[in-house]
Amino acid sequence: MSAEEPKAVVELVGQDLFSGHTPSGHVVVTDTDGERRSASSPMELLLVALGACTGVDVVSILKKKREEVTSYSIEVRGQRRAEHPRSYKRMEVHHIVTGRNISERSVAQAIELSEQKYCSVAATLRPTAEIVSSFEIIEASV
Repeated sequence: MSAEEPKAVVELVGQDLFSGHTPSGHVVVTDTDGERRSASSPMELLLVALGACTGVDVVSILKKKREEVTSYSIEVRGQRRAEHPRSYKRMEVHHIVTGRNISERSVAQAIELSEQKYCSVAATLRPTAEIVSSFEIIEASV
Protein backbone atom coordinates (compact mmCIF):
# COMPACT_ATOMS: atom_id res chain seq x y z
CA MET A 1 0.00 0.00 0.00
CA SER A 2 1.47 3.35 -0.98
CA ALA A 3 1.35 6.52 1.12
CA GLU A 4 -1.14 7.97 -1.40
CA GLU A 5 -3.80 5.31 -0.78
CA PRO A 6 -6.33 6.33 1.86
CA LYS A 7 -6.25 4.40 5.12
CA ALA A 8 -8.97 4.16 7.76
CA VAL A 9 -8.21 2.87 11.25
CA VAL A 10 -10.98 1.14 13.18
CA GLU A 11 -10.59 0.43 16.89
CA LEU A 12 -12.68 -1.61 19.30
CA VAL A 13 -13.80 0.77 22.07
CA GLY A 14 -16.43 -1.39 23.78
CA GLN A 15 -18.49 -4.51 23.28
CA ASP A 16 -19.60 -4.43 19.61
CA LEU A 17 -18.69 -0.72 19.53
CA PHE A 18 -16.03 0.63 17.18
CA SER A 19 -14.44 4.01 16.53
CA GLY A 20 -13.41 4.54 12.92
CA HIS A 21 -10.90 7.22 12.02
CA THR A 22 -11.25 8.27 8.39
CA PRO A 23 -8.36 9.23 6.13
CA SER A 24 -9.52 12.87 6.38
CA GLY A 25 -9.29 12.80 10.17
CA HIS A 26 -12.95 12.41 11.13
CA VAL A 27 -14.31 9.92 13.65
CA VAL A 28 -17.27 7.65 12.92
CA VAL A 29 -18.67 5.44 15.67
CA THR A 30 -20.38 2.18 14.71
CA ASP A 31 -22.40 -0.17 16.88
CA THR A 32 -23.31 -3.72 15.91
CA ASP A 33 -25.29 -4.47 19.08
CA GLY A 34 -28.84 -4.73 17.70
CA GLU A 35 -30.44 -3.97 21.07
CA ARG A 36 -28.24 -1.10 22.27
CA ARG A 37 -28.15 0.81 18.96
CA SER A 38 -25.96 3.59 20.34
CA ALA A 39 -24.57 4.38 16.87
CA SER A 40 -25.16 3.52 13.23
CA SER A 41 -24.32 0.03 12.04
CA PRO A 42 -21.83 -0.46 9.21
CA MET A 43 -24.69 -1.56 6.91
CA GLU A 44 -26.67 1.60 7.74
CA LEU A 45 -23.61 3.66 6.84
CA LEU A 46 -23.57 2.02 3.39
CA LEU A 47 -27.08 3.38 2.78
CA VAL A 48 -25.93 6.85 3.86
CA ALA A 49 -22.76 6.61 1.75
CA LEU A 50 -24.75 5.73 -1.38
CA GLY A 51 -27.23 8.57 -0.78
CA ALA A 52 -24.52 11.14 -0.11
CA CYS A 53 -22.42 10.05 -3.09
CA THR A 54 -25.23 10.28 -5.62
CA GLY A 55 -26.61 13.42 -3.95
CA VAL A 56 -23.37 15.34 -4.45
CA ASP A 57 -23.39 14.41 -8.13
CA VAL A 58 -27.05 15.23 -8.76
CA VAL A 59 -26.91 18.62 -7.04
CA SER A 60 -23.74 19.56 -8.91
CA ILE A 61 -25.21 18.55 -12.27
CA LEU A 62 -28.51 20.36 -11.63
CA LYS A 63 -26.59 23.48 -10.63
CA LYS A 64 -24.64 23.34 -13.91
CA LYS A 65 -27.97 23.00 -15.74
CA ARG A 66 -29.09 26.16 -13.90
CA GLU A 67 -32.03 24.41 -12.27
CA GLU A 68 -33.45 26.32 -9.30
CA VAL A 69 -33.28 23.67 -6.55
CA THR A 70 -34.44 24.94 -3.15
CA SER A 71 -34.41 21.62 -1.28
CA TYR A 72 -33.19 18.11 -2.00
CA SER A 73 -33.22 14.83 -0.12
CA ILE A 74 -32.48 11.22 -0.92
CA GLU A 75 -34.18 8.19 0.64
CA VAL A 76 -32.19 4.95 0.39
CA ARG A 77 -33.70 1.58 1.24
CA GLY A 78 -31.82 -1.68 1.21
CA GLN A 79 -32.99 -5.28 0.94
CA ARG A 80 -30.54 -7.73 2.44
CA ARG A 81 -29.98 -11.39 1.73
CA ALA A 82 -31.39 -13.81 4.32
CA GLU A 83 -28.21 -15.91 4.37
CA HIS A 84 -24.71 -14.88 5.45
CA PRO A 85 -23.02 -12.76 4.42
CA ARG A 86 -26.17 -10.63 4.68
CA SER A 87 -25.11 -8.21 1.95
CA TYR A 88 -27.53 -5.90 0.18
CA LYS A 89 -29.12 -7.56 -2.83
CA ARG A 90 -31.18 -4.51 -3.85
CA MET A 91 -30.95 -0.84 -3.00
CA GLU A 92 -33.64 1.67 -3.86
CA VAL A 93 -32.61 5.31 -4.17
CA HIS A 94 -35.44 7.85 -4.24
CA HIS A 95 -34.52 11.48 -5.02
CA ILE A 96 -36.88 14.23 -3.84
CA VAL A 97 -36.10 17.50 -5.61
CA THR A 98 -37.90 20.69 -4.63
CA GLY A 99 -37.56 23.90 -6.62
CA ARG A 100 -39.05 26.21 -9.18
CA ASN A 101 -39.76 24.97 -12.72
CA ILE A 102 -37.39 22.01 -12.37
CA SER A 103 -37.04 20.05 -15.60
CA GLU A 104 -37.95 16.37 -15.27
CA ARG A 105 -35.49 15.60 -18.07
CA SER A 106 -32.66 17.40 -16.23
CA VAL A 107 -33.28 15.44 -13.04
CA ALA A 108 -33.43 12.11 -14.93
CA GLN A 109 -30.17 12.94 -16.75
CA ALA A 110 -28.44 14.00 -13.54
CA ILE A 111 -29.41 10.76 -11.79
CA GLU A 112 -28.33 8.66 -14.78
CA LEU A 113 -24.94 10.42 -14.98
CA SER A 114 -24.40 9.85 -11.27
CA GLU A 115 -25.35 6.18 -11.53
CA GLN A 116 -23.39 5.38 -14.67
CA LYS A 117 -20.36 7.66 -14.47
CA TYR A 118 -19.66 9.53 -11.25
CA CYS A 119 -20.85 7.80 -8.06
CA SER A 120 -17.97 5.65 -6.79
CA VAL A 121 -20.10 4.11 -4.03
CA ALA A 122 -22.70 2.87 -6.54
CA ALA A 123 -19.94 1.51 -8.77
CA THR A 124 -18.50 -0.36 -5.78
CA LEU A 125 -21.85 -1.82 -4.71
CA ARG A 126 -23.31 -2.55 -8.16
CA PRO A 127 -21.48 -5.83 -8.85
CA THR A 128 -23.44 -7.50 -6.03
CA ALA A 129 -26.45 -5.23 -5.44
CA GLU A 130 -29.12 -4.08 -7.87
CA ILE A 131 -29.48 -0.30 -7.55
CA VAL A 132 -32.81 1.15 -8.64
CA SER A 133 -33.45 4.90 -8.72
CA SER A 134 -36.61 6.96 -8.81
CA PHE A 135 -37.41 10.62 -8.29
CA GLU A 136 -40.13 13.12 -7.63
CA ILE A 137 -40.16 16.85 -8.21
CA ILE A 138 -42.02 19.14 -5.84
CA GLU A 139 -42.82 22.65 -7.03
CA ALA A 140 -41.66 25.13 -4.39
CA SER A 141 -44.15 27.68 -3.16
CA VAL A 142 -43.33 31.31 -3.79
